[in-house]
Amino acid sequence: MSKSRNLSIGAALAAIMAASPLMAEKLGLGRPALPEEIAAWDLDVRPDGTGLPAGSGDVLTGEEIFAEKCAACHGDFAEGVDNWPKLAGGFDTLDRDDPVKTVGSFWPYLSTTWDYVNRSMPFGNAQSLSTDEVYAIVAYILYSNDLVDEDFTLSDENFLDVEMPNAGGFIVDDRADAEHAAFSAEPCMQDCKDSVEITMRAAVLDVTPQEASDGQDDSATAEPAAETQVVQVAAADPALIADGKKAFKKCAACHQVGDGAKNKTGPLLNGVVGAAAGAAEGFRYSKALAEAAGDGLVWGEAELTEFLTKPRAFLKGTKMSFAGFRKQSDIDAVIAYLGSFPK
Repeated sequence: MSKSRNLSIGAALAAIMAASPLMAEKLGLGRPALPEEIAAWDLDVRPDGTGLPAGSGDVLTGEEIFAEKCAACHGDFAEGVDNWPKLAGGFDTLDRDDPVKTVGSFWPYLSTTWDYVNRSMPFGNAQSLSTDEVYAIVAYILYSNDLVDEDFTLSDENFLDVEMPNAGGFIVDDRADAEHAAFSAEPCMQDCKDSVEITMRAAVLDVTPQEASDGQDDSATAEPAAETQVVQVAAADPALIADGKKAFKKCAACHQVGDGAKNKTGPLLNGVVGAAAGAAEGFRYSKALAEAAGDGLVWGEAELTEFLTKPRAFLKGTKMSFAGFRKQSDIDAVIAYLGSFPK
């Protein structure tokens, strides 16, 4: 279990600066920090809301700001780009050897998110965001983790109402009381044991990853249904397909279609409309998708419509970080676009 440390940077600086007069006198260097100088550094927000400024920001505004100032590193849907951190997803992975630690899966306090965004982001231009912009970005990150609805507005007034999924996964850091005594005694340096025995030996571990697939989801591989149900898809309007190509840009970070398409973070989607779920060769699907495929899920237009509206509501446990399209017209267009690519 993880341990939390809730230390105010301002309090730490205050303690250091309290000793500065003695150091200045002893070394003949510097001067004590003024209270206003300490206050300028004391920007942290505590789990109980201490230090939180007045302000508010809604999800939709946060999406726009996030796309402009954060998506280059963290992806349009907070799914992470290359080695930059994922901010969404990772649910039910903390018991694995390689947990995906995101705002939704790991961080116990929303104050940590607000404080970090306010203090350190955007990368290379820290503290350039207004208070309301920080609220809006944090609201969008919550939405990307399916913790709030799209009409949600985060403010200093409802900040403490947001419950983080892993709030109970941390305990107070009590090492000073529980462990310090055991390591503060005089160490034994000679004849500490009557005899020394080898009780076990290190094992040679094969740490080279297997290149079984290009997909990054490390859960179960779905086997295609024994009999693929054929769903007839009507010929789509070329204008609708063109609209779908534009809307698909929100999907292109994880999925590919067309000639040369291959599995990326998500499976390739050639021939997906009307096909059995979990049918992309070589892609390792989530356990939830694998089970749905085993139950005979077929990606007909109705199923795709429901899935693209709100993926996590349609398929609980899906690893797809995209929160869903807000406009039915975009969903219709994307389905038409996907239907234009045969398997």
